[in-house]
Amino acid sequence: MDELIGRLVANVGVDKATAATAVGIILQFLAKEGPADKVQQLISALPGAAEAIESAPKDSSSGGIFGGGIMAAGTRMMAAGLSMGQVQAVTRETIQYAREKLGEDAVGELVGAIPGLGQFV
Repeated sequence: MDELIGRLVANVGVDKATAATAVGIILQFLAKEGPADKVQQLISALPGAAEAIESAPKDSSSGGIFGGGIMAAGTRMMAAGLSMGQVQAVTRETIQYAREKLGEDAVGELVGAIPGLGQFV
């Protein structure tokens, strides 16, 4: 995760702690919303991913008026201190990093299986 966190600090302009929290939230979202087999491949390909999921703030949303999903993940990242632009940049950079580590096809299948995610990445 250190490599990804470093990229987020350099390319998005967030501090290390915020970057680590955002990555954890993104990975939690993928684990909750994505197909289990694809998510497990991703977690296995990203050293430190399981720890990032565990250390990120837990999702306490129950769906609510906006539902859960991608909007809830974005709201959680904004609560951690990111702007909407930074949420998008962190998400894109994280998915790009996943593509580099796992491959375009596998990540494409994961992204395609989660409604609405494709428009953000």
